[in-house]
Amino acid sequence: MIALDTNVLARFLLRDDPAQYRKARSLLEREAECWIPVTVILELAWVLKSAGVPRREMAEKLRGVLALANVRPQLPEAVHVALRWAEKGLDLADALHLALSSRRTEFHSFDASLAKRAEKLGVTPVVSVP
Repeated sequence: MIALDTNVLARFLLRDDPAQYRKARSLLEREAECWIPVTVILELAWVLKSAGVPRREMAEKLRGVLALANVRPQLPEAVHVALRWAEKGLDLADALHLALSSRRTEFHSFDASLAKRAEKLGVTPVVSVP
């Protein structure tokens, strides 16, 4: 199993460098399993957002990569929950933080808008503003 860095996945999704896109595609099409750490998914979301990719499209692109037969994300259940929440309006970084904190009773943040969005979606853990 190989692990992939953010830049490999960014080139694959953005196709902004033809040579690196082909190399990234080649890695993802190999028979070897590709492992993607949660930190890479988090950073990739930031890269896509910085590139102007809309939230829904970002989630679709990430789902497409994760649906490849040989791709294995770290903590897949949390990643898929976070993607669902991102599609419903949460920032993917916030959604990942919450999904990875799912066994906790509360998530404290000074971000009042996060607390409101999370409450509206019924996200657990509850987001509390101290």
